[in-house]
Amino acid sequence: MLAYIVRRLWQMLPTMLGVVVLVFVLFNWVGGDPAYILAGKMANADSIANIRRQLGVDQPYYVQLWIFIKQIVTVDFGLSWATSEPVANIIATRLGPSLTVLVPLTVLETLIGIALALAIAFVRGSLTDRAVMIACTVGMSVSILVYIIVFQYGLAYKLGLFPVQGWDGLRYAVLPILIGLAVSLAPTLRLFRSFVLDEVGQDYVRTARAKGLSERRVMWVHVLRNAAIPILTYVMSNLPALLIGAFLLERFFGIPGIGREVILAVERSDFPVIKAITVYVAAATMVANLLTDLLYQAVDPRVKLS
Repeated sequence: MLAYIVRRLWQMLPTMLGVVVLVFVLFNWVGGDPAYILAGKMANADSIANIRRQLGVDQPYYVQLWIFIKQIVTVDFGLSWATSEPVANIIATRLGPSLTVLVPLTVLETLIGIALALAIAFVRGSLTDRAVMIACTVGMSVSILVYIIVFQYGLAYKLGLFPVQGWDGLRYAVLPILIGLAVSLAPTLRLFRSFVLDEVGQDYVRTARAKGLSERRVMWVHVLRNAAIPILTYVMSNLPALLIGAFLLERFFGIPGIGREVILAVERSDFPVIKAITVYVAAATMVANLLTDLLYQAVDPRVKLS
């Protein structure tokens, strides 16, 4: 396994280099001259030249690319253009609030989705199964903004069960977690149900039933073990994107997380923050793919890493 991990880490290097070059090209050639953005409309040529010199964008592109690579290696992207705060400190302080919401949300969504998918598989094709699928379709059709407004008004303003704005740890994360669960459970349940039903029709399931195994054991032991592979792929592949995808919850609830910081950075044209988060999300995606492959073998020992 160690040899496989080393080989995969080595294979990540050219992929990461491609991401770095792509990000550099997008922000330096397509994104325009940042000196004009920072200088404002009334700036003169001397001010713009001074800003270009301070940012280092007056140097040749290969020098700028080398500086960008050194920033990634040293985890030092300089200062935010908007707040003059170190970019590394911004990411470090915003990551905790995001994980406080996203980790419980992901765990609950996965466990509840698996339990409901197995329960529906017991009554597949029945009226209950159809009713649940219709409810999921309706739930997926409702915008997340509707969920936010209804939950805030009903649970926070009317009943006073949860705080709405601010951040002080897990107490402020409960309502966003509930909203995220309400939004994500419908598509997750539909997907997990399809994974489970794909396995129910396999030959090994019919063989297990022919041996006299109970339906409960067939579902929880045989079907779940094989359905866990695509479920694991879905969950792990979504983890890096969740940091950015929760920006609406963070924005509406005033959570100082990564998603909210990305939106603020885009509004301010704060390129150092955007570039840093883009690179880190790309690296997290590759690491998540590696962890997924390792977890495959833990879930199903028949899987061989090669």
